[in-house]
Amino acid sequence: MAKILLVEDEPDFSILIAQLLASEHHTVEIAASGESALELLAVYHFDCLILDWNLPGISGLEVCQKFRAKKGLTPILMLTARQHVDDKSAGLDSGADDYLTKPFELKELSSRVRALLRRPSSFQGTSLKVGKLEMDVNNFKLTNQGKEVQLLPKEFALLEFFMRHPNQVFSPETLIDRVWASDHEASPETIRTYIKRLRKKLDVEGQPSNLSTVHGVGYKFDPQMDLTTG
Repeated sequence: MAKILLVEDEPDFSILIAQLLASEHHTVEIAASGESALELLAVYHFDCLILDWNLPGISGLEVCQKFRAKKGLTPILMLTARQHVDDKSAGLDSGADDYLTKPFELKELSSRVRALLRRPSSFQGTSLKVGKLEMDVNNFKLTNQGKEVQLLPKEFALLEFFMRHPNQVFSPETLIDRVWASDHEASPETIRTYIKRLRKKLDVEGQPSNLSTVHGVGYKFDPQMDLTTG
């Protein structure tokens, strides 16, 4: 799962793309202008940015340039009807990581996004194995010592985030920013609830939890804890 910002001013097209990405278990934010995109990028972290070149006001090219000038590292897929090689070069030179020419098949966009998310600077692959836990991101599957564990979508997304960032402490606010949509009314209490749910599904009686609370700071996933099921 990834948190993706889609910047596209054609409502029907943006909804179509958002539905595709949501069906692949990604959290998708939509911005209809370059100005809105820059505002969201200044506040929230995204794992991937899908950016249309021809936007009202600030163009996608300018958004890309401004974002990179502020040291933004999020992978960027540029969408455009421009087919000339010079236009492609301009897009890549502005800081885009990939370029997709309209019209295109949605499957092609999906594969490009997956490729960007596999890059080390961002998502680091689609299969995770930590101790006895193994997560298949593409197929939305988690197993513990070979036994499948049923998780709700947000439980899965939260655990995936922790598994990709082991031994790092995250505040509830950071977890909300990275896993929930920006318009979702999540709170620190929401995070506590999901942590409790994950512990109930993953913890083994008599053994320390892999999800620990760092009092006054936040939560941490410790992959060194024993993940056996007894």
